[in-house]
Amino acid sequence: MAATLYVMDNSNSAPGAQTADLLDCVEVNAAAEAEYSVIWLHGLGADGHDFEPVVPYLGLPDELAVRFIFPHAMRRPITINGGMAMRAWYDIVEISTSRGQDEAGITHSAEQIRALIEHEIERGIPATKIILAGFSQGGAMALHVGLRYEQKLAGIMALSAYLLFPDRLVRERSGANATTPVFVGHGTMDPMVPFAMGQATASALQGEGWPVEWHSYPIPHSVSPPEIADIGHWLKERLG
Repeated sequence: MAATLYVMDNSNSAPGAQTADLLDCVEVNAAAEAEYSVIWLHGLGADGHDFEPVVPYLGLPDELAVRFIFPHAMRRPITINGGMAMRAWYDIVEISTSRGQDEAGITHSAEQIRALIEHEIERGIPATKIILAGFSQGGAMALHVGLRYEQKLAGIMALSAYLLFPDRLVRERSGANATTPVFVGHGTMDPMVPFAMGQATASALQGEGWPVEWHSYPIPHSVSPPEIADIGHWLKERLG
């Protein structure tokens, strides 16, 4: 991708400048008129700027005309961090797929993420040209929303993440996204979201028939240049 990017940050917009139901976002556009959209959700305590610098290193050709959307999650108290308020998609009591899940927070954020997808559709990008991606709890939300979304998406990407409510997925899954490609990447030295949770996520999805591209990397709770290269290659396959 060329070095020149078009960036729009709505996080400091005046009241009423955005549609009330939409989260503030950072947008990075490869061209004035986008043909594809990637909605990329940040992790706990970060914001929409977290993965903005990654875009030029994905190696996407300008002719793909991809719009990257990096939303800012709402601020909320996080139990596992002593009740400190920070940007998060849901509260975390403990890192677990079965206990202490903040269902109200997850449901609320899922509605906001769905609104972002629908906004892109209104802007002329069909769902089949939209990728839903995320890191850590953002990746958990990407899986939670994408696998249940009623229109077929181009793909779902989960980095250093895990499944929310895995026992409910089979009955809640969307038929439209039953074969949507899923990229799952995880660091083998992750101290925040254990590597085993990433492995279990990939295995569960493969077991239910999703075409999963699974990658592991010798890194902690982060991304690395090899992972970024793999993401870029996967995106080109999904969007090209």
